[in-house]
Amino acid sequence: MTRLRSGSQPLRGMLMRVALCAALALTALGAAQASERVQVTDPYIELRTGPGRGFPIFFVASREEWIEILLRRTDWYKVRLANGKEGWVTRKQLESTLTEAGAQTPFRDVMVDDYLNRRLELGAAWGRFKSEPMLKVWTAYRFSDALSAEATTGQVQGVFSGTDFWHVAVYAEPWSDRRLSPFFGVGVGRFKNIPNASLVSATPTNANLGNATVGLRYYLTDRFVARLDYSIYTAFVADTRSIEYRAATAGIAFFF
Repeated sequence: MTRLRSGSQPLRGMLMRVALCAALALTALGAAQASERVQVTDPYIELRTGPGRGFPIFFVASREEWIEILLRRTDWYKVRLANGKEGWVTRKQLESTLTEAGAQTPFRDVMVDDYLNRRLELGAAWGRFKSEPMLKVWTAYRFSDALSAEATTGQVQGVFSGTDFWHVAVYAEPWSDRRLSPFFGVGVGRFKNIPNASLVSATPTNANLGNATVGLRYYLTDRFVARLDYSIYTAFVADTRSIEYRAATAGIAFFF
């Protein structure tokens, strides 16, 4: 035990040095990114104590005063004045400011930027699966601007049977930078159909599942997206037999 503890000292010291170097590098990077300054051109800019209109105004920056942009949270920016006071202002207030080169500050719609840079998505939809009511939920991850992977699970409550299914799929979205964007994909999974107990000679079906989907996405606002899709599901119930189902759903997703 003594040899183990003594032998771990060099390793512990090396890890501490690596952590210290990483912390210093991150600090330097953060300082470099927080150096942008802009000049107020409106009669004044109101500083709030927090990133939201529910926070009180505690100070006003006057025209021609320089402010430093520290960080962003959704549509709010934290800034620092020359006198050291720090507060939060909206993007709309900063749009009329000037850069140190004398040009108008090029603020884009940060909500749209968040949409374009989205990675993880969670959503739910309701629709019809071969004329029966269907509910599904999904989670998706974007690997690139046009390619994503998605895992979906769903349930169909029919008159004569109940169906559970899941599948994983790859989706392509060629025009993902547009507010209204079509997509299509293919996937594989499992399909399980359980007939009602009152039916005579009915047997459950448990089979592999393939699906093809086309749809439309529409960016609503903030972090929400509406989605319509049409899918063809093929259940391979036997080596020489398959059953095809068609489904259409409408839903909403949250991304971050």
